[in-house]
Amino acid sequence: MQLENLPADAAQNRWGHQLGILHAALDRLDTLHQEWMGRRERLPAGDRPGTPAFEDALAEHHATCWRCLEDWARHGHVLRDINSAARRASSLLARLQRPRQLTQLDHLGEQASGRRGSESGALRRPASEHGRTR
Repeated sequence: MQLENLPADAAQNRWGHQLGILHAALDRLDTLHQEWMGRRERLPAGDRPGTPAFEDALAEHHATCWRCLEDWARHGHVLRDINSAARRASSLLARLQRPRQLTQLDHLGEQASGRRGSESGALRRPASEHGRTR
């Protein structure tokens, strides 16, 4: 979601590919987990955790999962990279909008401190709007 909202110049071309690898690895891990759950249910009653048959089956399951985990180890940093880029982009946007926001806050501060442009409490108008120049 963050990647879609980033400006084009803030995104790296490889990120979409890396996210695809992570998504596929996660899907594969889900499938492997479901297969393991089925295999575990089919083990003979005496083959429970701690028995050689159970531990061998579990080790085989773990071995098949390693490829997916290696993909996450290799490409998982892309999530942090995208998040950092999104923060930088939003920080830049906030800095670009800040001068207008500070002006509005200054006016609110003047009202709160009792310095009003008129008796009605309206915001003070610049001198140029009064037809006067300083």
